[in-house]
Amino acid sequence: MALVIALPLALLTSVPMRAGAAAGCQARALRPSRIRAAEPRELAAFDTSDFESWPYVESDFRRIDESMDYEFYLQPRFVTHIDDGAIAALTEYYRRALPPGGDILDVCSSWISHLPPELPYGRVCAVGMNVRELEANKALTTFEARDLNTDPSLPFADASFDAVINAVSVDYMTRPLELFREMHRVLRPGGIAIMSFSNRYFATKAVRAWLEADELGRLAIVANYYQHSAPWEAIRALDLIPLKAEGMLKMKRTAASALLASFASMDPMWAVEARKPLDG
Repeated sequence: MALVIALPLALLTSVPMRAGAAAGCQARALRPSRIRAAEPRELAAFDTSDFESWPYVESDFRRIDESMDYEFYLQPRFVTHIDDGAIAALTEYYRRALPPGGDILDVCSSWISHLPPELPYGRVCAVGMNVRELEANKALTTFEARDLNTDPSLPFADASFDAVINAVSVDYMTRPLELFREMHRVLRPGGIAIMSFSNRYFATKAVRAWLEADELGRLAIVANYYQHSAPWEAIRALDLIPLKAEGMLKMKRTAASALLASFASMDPMWAVEARKPLDG
């Protein structure tokens, strides 16, 4: 399904790296962004005919570093793992996609959720790994520290939220079907789930399937998580920082966006979203 890419040794570090980048690509402290994000571009709309059987095996979810995740995330990291342009694009996408006044669950949360600060939401709950990071997140009304690779259950009642979001962390999930099933359970009918990611990650903690896929393959990975976990609908892949050049096929544009971003020293940003059916 996905193309295999060779990984440079620079990726095998504890610093989130851009795929294919040279060493020295550090995470950055957050700075206010003046970048104006473009409207997201749909890359693909998936339906049941796009999927056959579950395409992965157990080894696809192994990692270079199989030590306990709580040890890896023990020290707080008050940095952002994507650049200002990617942050601006993600926040603008949330501004368009998340219902004002809705209850939001941020899965794999940290010290910032990238939500539009001017929009009123209901409850903003979070599940994350580091208590100090979660305590610093001013958007949250409540949180729980939990290793979702050890226990992928979500500590909330059925139909508790209007949206579930996950930013730059879906690549670390070793039990994705269980987690996506839980996300579906806690969503209200008609609610939206959004998995967003760039080409930066802690390579030693990303699952094998993710490391061996290119950008198009990663969109398909997340789409498969939705399709094979629960009765999701309207599964869509989006480029949050689309190229303005015309004449490209939609899916070719994804690889071109990543290539352009690598030369421009900027981070691309994608999302795969889905909805819980109204009768779900």
